[in-house]
Formats: sequence, structure tokens, C-alpha cells
Amino acid sequence: MTKFRPLHDRVLVRRVTAEEKSAGGIIIPDTAKEKPQEGEVVAVGSGARNEQGQVVALEVKAGDRILFGKWSGTEVKLDGEELLIMKESDIMGIVEGNAASAKAA
Repeated sequence: MTKFRPLHDRVLVRRVTAEEKSAGGIIIPDTAKEKPQEGEVVAVGSGARNEQGQVVALEVKAGDRILFGKWSGTEVKLDGEELLIMKESDIMGIVEGNAASAKAA
């Protein structure tokens, strides 16, 4: 796999796969699916600089499951895989624990 390291406060994200069926068991065709707004952080930049010129580390790290806005990020294709590059400020939060239990709540 190609090594890619985001710069500054940017984050490389892999979308989680969308559910193929609805809660009622209806299979959802690709054309009707919305792109998921949940993903896994693949790589992070070193951080943004504050007004004093110091690098402030990012709060997210590789492996974190995150939620982001519907129109967040720029889609890129690396080694045949579709990924997103976004600023940390586009991330709404980190999903703690099991993602499946969070959806059930």
C-alpha cells in the first residue's frame, strides 16, 4: 500500500460500509444509499500551529471511529480504495465503545 501522511491538521478517513438492509429487512439498492457519515481514521497529520507558532497535536488518532458532516472532506482514491481527507475541525466526534450499540440507543 502507498504510504500517505496528511499534513498539518488534516486526517485521512475510511468510510465504514453502509448497511445493505433496512431495519425492516428491505435490501437497499446502491442508488438509494446515502454515504455513511461514520468512518475510521487511517492517518493523521502532525497538528496545526497556534498563534505562538507551537504545533498543537490532534485529538484523533489512527484507529478512532469518528462521525463527520455529510459534505465533509475531499474524496481521494489511493491504491484503488476510496478515502476522505478532511480537517480535524470537520470531525464532529469520536465514537466510543461498540458502534453497533451506539446505533441501537
